[in-house]
Amino acid sequence: MSNRIAVFSDVHGNLHALQAMYADSLRHNVDEYWFIGDLLMPGPGVMEIWRLIKQMQPTVMVRGNWDDLTVKGVRGQMDLEKPSRIYFARLAQYVGEHVSAGVIDEIAGWPLHVQKQAGKLTFGISHNLPTLNMGQALFPTNPVEHFDKLFDGFNNQDVAIYAHVHHSLMRYASDERLILNPGSVGEPFNGWWPLQHDTRAHYLILEVDDDGIAELDYRHVAYDRESEYELAVEADIPYLELYKRTLETGRVNTHDQELLDQINHKWDYLAEYQAYADRVNKQRF
Repeated sequence: MSNRIAVFSDVHGNLHALQAMYADSLRHNVDEYWFIGDLLMPGPGVMEIWRLIKQMQPTVMVRGNWDDLTVKGVRGQMDLEKPSRIYFARLAQYVGEHVSAGVIDEIAGWPLHVQKQAGKLTFGISHNLPTLNMGQALFPTNPVEHFDKLFDGFNNQDVAIYAHVHHSLMRYASDERLILNPGSVGEPFNGWWPLQHDTRAHYLILEVDDDGIAELDYRHVAYDRESEYELAVEADIPYLELYKRTLETGRVNTHDQELLDQINHKWDYLAEYQAYADRVNKQRF
């Protein structure tokens, strides 16, 4: 008896990429879905993405760092001490203005780490480290000791699956337990340009049978980037020019403080978010 699992993460609001990934998974007779965090922002998809996720009915959903940023920003609680925080806040404002009641509370309730049994194997699933969904400890080129931390405190765990770094990956811990990363649906990264040029929707089909892992199929699925950009234009998303660049090149400017500061001032994004946060906080009390 085998089980085919679509493992996916880092959608980042890219509706057309997620739609393409889902259609591909149906063609490959997937039995269930594991989602490993970072659902929304900076792309235009909000409720369309949420409805598609509900249609998939994932049996695993863990919380990524951008999910935390979404929740904090939508609730009007984002700190604004540097340009990148204003960037996250204004993106979250867009989500807050388009999301249905209850969605943010549900995202806030996702766990950081879960264990899942498939066949005879125990899988540990987290967006990044089991207790920390941010940082670069698990960047693909880091030493093996960093990756051993995926198993700290989980002696019964055979396989670790994480996301966050937007790189498809298969490697081993020091004791040869297996580590997998499905890559990113909406924003795949690679520092080597000929590989970065492949910005299709990346995800993993994991097949597990009674003997163990029967197959690992790292899928790269083409999608209509032009239609995704048109959706972003129609939705009037903040930082549209940055999203266009990401769709075209795969590059992001999330931590380019100088560039973000220029854009924030140009569009008065700080004042917009502060006004939004004031409204949200008044409604709360």
